[in-house]
Amino acid sequence: MKLKTWLLFSYFIVMILPLAAAYTLFAWINAYHEDQKVEEYFQKWTELQAITSVLEDPTLYQPNVERPQVDNLVQPQVSIVLYNDDGLVLYASDPVNASSFLALGREERYKNLYSLEQGYRTYRYKQPVLSENELVGFFEVEMARDEWTAGVEDRSWFMAGVFIVFFLLIYLTVVYLVNRKLTRRLNRLMKQMTAFANREEVEEVPTEKDEIGELTTHFNGMRQQIEAARKKIAKEQQEKEYMIATISHDLKTPLTSIRAYTESLVSERELSVEERMEYRDVVVNKAHYMKQMLDDLLMYTLLQSPAYEMELVEVDGNEFFDMLVSDYEPLCKEKNIHLHVHCDVTGKYRVNPKQMVRVADNLMSNAIRHTKEGGHIWMTAISADRPLPDWMVPFLLPLLKEQNVDAAQDNVYLIVQNQGKGITDEKLSHVFDPLYQADQARSKKDARGTGLGLSITKQIMDKHGGEVRILSNKGIGTCVMCKLPKLQRKGEDDETN
Repeated sequence: MKLKTWLLFSYFIVMILPLAAAYTLFAWINAYHEDQKVEEYFQKWTELQAITSVLEDPTLYQPNVERPQVDNLVQPQVSIVLYNDDGLVLYASDPVNASSFLALGREERYKNLYSLEQGYRTYRYKQPVLSENELVGFFEVEMARDEWTAGVEDRSWFMAGVFIVFFLLIYLTVVYLVNRKLTRRLNRLMKQMTAFANREEVEEVPTEKDEIGELTTHFNGMRQQIEAARKKIAKEQQEKEYMIATISHDLKTPLTSIRAYTESLVSERELSVEERMEYRDVVVNKAHYMKQMLDDLLMYTLLQSPAYEMELVEVDGNEFFDMLVSDYEPLCKEKNIHLHVHCDVTGKYRVNPKQMVRVADNLMSNAIRHTKEGGHIWMTAISADRPLPDWMVPFLLPLLKEQNVDAAQDNVYLIVQNQGKGITDEKLSHVFDPLYQADQARSKKDARGTGLGLSITKQIMDKHGGEVRILSNKGIGTCVMCKLPKLQRKGEDDETN
């Protein structure tokens, strides 16, 4: 239940229940009193008959006579006043109360005769007395309702007590529910926020489907996003520190070599022509390696920037990818590696030609570096709807079929596969980390690699809206597959749909 609905409902209950309880109690007490009134009325009327039978004696209304029978009727709860025919008081059982009625006017004398009037504290009865059809006087009887009055007061106090108790129960119930529904949950949420602000562990609790539950859910979502951002920032900072340390180390080694060979070329004049050419080649190679590392570092930093937008142009797939996979034979021949090239691409694509060339160069340089002399490298660019070449490794075929179904056969794949030892699963999960390979080996054999190639490749493919995956099997080799989506025109989309 929403808090707004719950609060309005609680407010309605708090208003209605006390009123309903008060009305119920009042109605119950009033009904009880009505029943008591009827019973009391008949009781008082019976007592009154006995009294009136005595007071109807005309001799009692003579002046200066003894009235012992009237005195016998007087009780603490019964008072009697006798008047003569002119309304003057002849007898009063309670002179104090009767002093204000020493005489009754004509209207008062004849008002409410023969009527047992019911007051809150007394019953009052007034009747004329006749002697041979001649008026001789009046008598008035008052009978106290002490028992009824006491009962009414007791029940009134009881009703007030029950109402107060009922009201307190409602109040305490509302306080408990408000504390359970609002206060306790808000305090818990504030503690979670304070703990999160202090970078302490925050314990998640189940949430309800109301405003506080939604607020807690949003807070948990925000907290998870911030924690993920913190971890990402910490990881990026760690990677930057690691990159700076690694690049410093990798630049220091060729710089030391350049310095040493340059000093040798300058100071040692007895060097032969062959030695000078060898020293010069070392200096040029080390400088080229440093330039390559700085270029890769600059490109990696540029691709990391969210503000960098890669410019894409439309190209013909067959023409562009045929160009992309060509011209790698000379590099392979230097290491006596057999290169197999295959291109079968249809359709139009949006690419950045320069960056796609960089992708192909990175993949081929890695494949050449990790393939022994006399080994084989296969490179293909193929549309998803074209037949696959025979040399495709078995573990790649299910992945391609899965990709074809998911992409509705509107992709092109750039695949580079080498014949080698393969990569372990542990290392395979880190191949796209920056400088990972450079960290694994710093020998002269691996000096041409900067360790940023695959990381740059992945970011370039992401900028193209594609993806890159790497698979490897021990004893078979390693395969890198880059997927690029086909350019969809508006008319083609309509036909497809």
